[in-house]
Amino acid sequence: MVDPEQAMSYCRWRIMPALDSRMKSLPDGMNAQGICSPRLRYHAACIRAVVQTCWRMEHLALYKRIGMSPWLTIVGIGEDGFSGLGKNARRTLLGATTVFGAQRQLNLLPACIRAERQAWPSPFSLAPVLALRGQPVCVLASGDPMLFGVGASLARVIASDEMQVLSSPSSFSLAAARLGWPLQDVVTLSVVARPVAALNAHLHSGVRLLVLSNDGKSPAAIAALLRERGFGPSRLHVLEHVGGPAERQVEATANDWSDPPIAALNLIAIDCLADDTAQPLSRTGGLPDSAFAHDGQLTKRDVRAITLARLAPLPGQLLWDVGAGSGSIGIEWMRTWPSCRTLAIEADAGRQQLIEHNRDALGVPGLQLIRGKAPQALAGLERPDAVFIGGGVTREGVLDTCWQQLKPGGRLVANAVTLQSEMLLMSWRERHGGELTRVHIAQAQPLGEFDTWRQALPITLLDMTKPLDA
Repeated sequence: MVDPEQAMSYCRWRIMPALDSRMKSLPDGMNAQGICSPRLRYHAACIRAVVQTCWRMEHLALYKRIGMSPWLTIVGIGEDGFSGLGKNARRTLLGATTVFGAQRQLNLLPACIRAERQAWPSPFSLAPVLALRGQPVCVLASGDPMLFGVGASLARVIASDEMQVLSSPSSFSLAAARLGWPLQDVVTLSVVARPVAALNAHLHSGVRLLVLSNDGKSPAAIAALLRERGFGPSRLHVLEHVGGPAERQVEATANDWSDPPIAALNLIAIDCLADDTAQPLSRTGGLPDSAFAHDGQLTKRDVRAITLARLAPLPGQLLWDVGAGSGSIGIEWMRTWPSCRTLAIEADAGRQQLIEHNRDALGVPGLQLIRGKAPQALAGLERPDAVFIGGGVTREGVLDTCWQQLKPGGRLVANAVTLQSEMLLMSWRERHGGELTRVHIAQAQPLGEFDTWRQALPITLLDMTKPLDA
């Protein structure tokens, strides 16, 4: 009787590579069925069935023996399909019991892949993959799965020792190669299921952007946004099906974009160039007050710069902007680092609309608006790394709730204008510590034929850091 371990080893190291080499040599779209002789076709089918069965048996036996082994393989596949995959990716697909992917990607696989093919459900969900935990499963992704791809989503819910990633060149890499753009000098973005307003934070003359499109309408929407923001002279290169036989490039400035038919699968390269109407906006804290739509409830530029310096945003951190007004602090917090997040808490309906307008206009559409009044609206929110209280500091429970929910090591900054709010901050400092700063700002303004200093209302600023053991 043949030892199963020896049989699986023989199939893995002898038969599998030979069959894989044979399949790799066949033209695209062909498989073992394309062999002319009926006898050869029969033998090839038998070998294929034996190999795939033994391959799956080996995987299952391995999972039982050592537990948490990589049962999931994420395969990056390009527009060149199965023929463009490496040996490891081919072997993994041949040995899989189930393959997930977009229907377009599943259609790129040849008939020799006998695994069950499952297109992603709508709405998108990882549940079908997670339900097969422990079985040899493959997931198809475009190019590099960890770059704006499904690999990043899977990595959040599956341990790294349970999965392996086999990447192909990303569409960003291919586009940069086509255009001769050094990839390290390019800003890479995605508007797949994301607002195109996110581009606003990156629009500066001389900047080059590579943007993954949501669909064939994205180039026209982006061209319109560029014209609206004063970047009409920017040159757009739209690359369709990059890396595949149907690859095509359409090129024009945003001003001259005529909305030609564009394939749903496309990438947009933008060489940014501003005209005289563009308003350059730095990422450094303290944008001009004119950059924000507001009703007068706005932390003014100089005070805003001081406040942001005290809040000290770091990558990936979350800010509570309590009494957000026009949203200026939370918006500038998010502009400092792409991974920074803000929850803007605002009760006034008119100001809520201003926040929504400003977040899109300044390129941070991901800012989350919490409609309600603190402290009640703070219940159940994710704990913040920093808190700014710009309005409602005298309301009972606001300071206490913010301090309680602030993570250890987090920063709290509160600004006061009235005597009552200033007295509250002084009382709070006596009990909890912190630093109080009085800010006086004056601007030169005309007085008849001369100029004089016009004092703004003084601002009292409380700045404190929560102890790590609190």
